[in-house]
Amino acid sequence: MAYFIQRLLSMAVTLFLISIITFTVTNILPGDVAMMIMGTQSNPAALENLRENLGLNDPLVYQYGRWIFGMLTGDWGNSLLFKQPIGPIILQKMTASALIVLLSMTIALTLAVPLGVWSAVYKNRWQDTASSSVSILGVSLPDFFWGIMLILLFARALGWFPSSGFVHPNEDFLMALKHAFLPSLALGLGLMAHLTRMTRATMTGILSQEFIRVARAKGLAEKTVIWQYGLANAIGPVMTVAGLQMGYLFGSIIVMESLFNYTGMGWLTYQALLNRDMPLIQATVFVIAAVVMLVNLIVDLLYPFFDPRIQLK
Repeated sequence: MAYFIQRLLSMAVTLFLISIITFTVTNILPGDVAMMIMGTQSNPAALENLRENLGLNDPLVYQYGRWIFGMLTGDWGNSLLFKQPIGPIILQKMTASALIVLLSMTIALTLAVPLGVWSAVYKNRWQDTASSSVSILGVSLPDFFWGIMLILLFARALGWFPSSGFVHPNEDFLMALKHAFLPSLALGLGLMAHLTRMTRATMTGILSQEFIRVARAKGLAEKTVIWQYGLANAIGPVMTVAGLQMGYLFGSIIVMESLFNYTGMGWLTYQALLNRDMPLIQATVFVIAAVVMLVNLIVDLLYPFFDPRIQLK
């Protein structure tokens, strides 16, 4: 409980600092919120009156106080671009992006763990070389390259998956998966490379330890030694790194969703930046930061389940 409270306090402090940085940067960016609402041909007196009503003439400290209080109480304001309350927009887009994040993480772990274990078991042999080459290839090529290749192959050439668009899971779950699969695969391939290298490094260290030699000396099957003894001890660090890679996913998802015209949080953030929608920019950055930290907290709390020897204090 003490560890949980400590982490919550740490998250609160970090979010506070992120909110200050986000608010400061968005106020430095060029663009007048009042002019964006009324247009460039609006009356100067009407513009000044709107600035006064919106509190844009108040000191930045007061403006920040109003904004952060609204974020904490659920009053996130209205989007200048969509002319709608920001809260429901972000909820809908977060649902769309959550599908991509979960799919890409599933793909990455499904590929990375067997490849990493295979590489560690056959260390310094051709199997290790092949697995390492796949990892280096995944790390070296950017995510948008994989996205373009997947569109050309699976969408244009084979026609198996749509190349763009989004369907809400509540409307048609199977079609939602089909729209999310290609961007998820593109992200998962890049993430797989990092996790494969981590799995290999962790498994290599564990397979050289004394308890593994004892297990083999007892006559246990090699598969049992590798998967029940070796991987059981390696999965904790791998999952921790997977949690840390959530920041990488949300960073890459902006490019990937724009490439596939998939209207999730990444697409929303890009549109907000492109159209200088200051309230929406502030809200999306704050929410993404909060989600990434929450996921990492959940992974840390689950760590004792991966390795019972770990005690959170």
